Amino acid sequence: MSVSEPLVIAAAPNGARKTPQDHPALPVTADQLADTAAACQGAGAAMCHLHVRDAEGRHSLDPRHYARAVDAIRARVGERLVIQATSESGGVYDPPAQLDAMRALEPESLSLAVREVIGRTEDETAAGEFLAWARAQGIAVQYILYDRGDLDRYRELAARGVIPGTRHWLLFVLGSYAQHRDAAPAELLSFVGADWPDDSPWMVCAFGPREAACALTAAGLGGQVRVGFENNLQLPDGTIAPDNAALVANVADGARALGRPPAGADELRARLAALAAG
Repeated sequence: MSVSEPLVIAAAPNGARKTPQDHPALPVTADQLADTAAACQGAGAAMCHLHVRDAEGRHSLDPRHYARAVDAIRARVGERLVIQATSESGGVYDPPAQLDAMRALEPESLSLAVREVIGRTEDETAAGEFLAWARAQGIAVQYILYDRGDLDRYRELAARGVIPGTRHWLLFVLGSYAQHRDAAPAELLSFVGADWPDDSPWMVCAFGPREAACALTAAGLGGQVRVGFENNLQLPDGTIAPDNAALVANVADGARALGRPPAGADELRARLAALAAG
């Protein structure tokens, strides 16, 4: 981590639960996702954190729905975005189904919530086998941590080798969707306070209208950021953002002021390759 290296910005354009009723520019179809991904890439994103929906607009991990969206995005932006699939349960999928979907998909990158997929002792064997397979396939796994308890659980699993490797890509979640609790920048200290011993790269996403403040706090501390309609619909002045790209552009502008211009997808891939080798 460095407070001077270019900032990786991931766009999170929809999430598992929001719909166009929440915002008319929230993308759900493959073509809408492709348009949004292209706009976010132009605004400074290096990665698209991708959720897909079924024909009724419901959260899905079906590889067929993912394939349509990925193909549409690639047709628009080529390799100028790292596309990250989510393994989120969305209240629908249990851990075996989550892992089976990702194994069938073989994405470039995936996000995995430690508490969802490896929260129980009985989940560890299957998860360990999957993570070893993903590492061998060169799939960049990002481990989602919602609180300090998740961070402690992650460290335990890594120490025992259930999570393979010595350095990992982490995502710290600030605020809470389930508890309707908006994030605040100070929450980041529960993850990367004075006792932070890890040199693993980390990223932050934050629920609520202080998303940008949390993102730029993370940027100032050497982290990376994820922004978009999945977590927040507002610009810092309290107005509703016209689209996801506006949220990306706002953070990109702030990052430039901090001396951390947006990184590109090629740079992100190089960092992830170096991480996988460690």
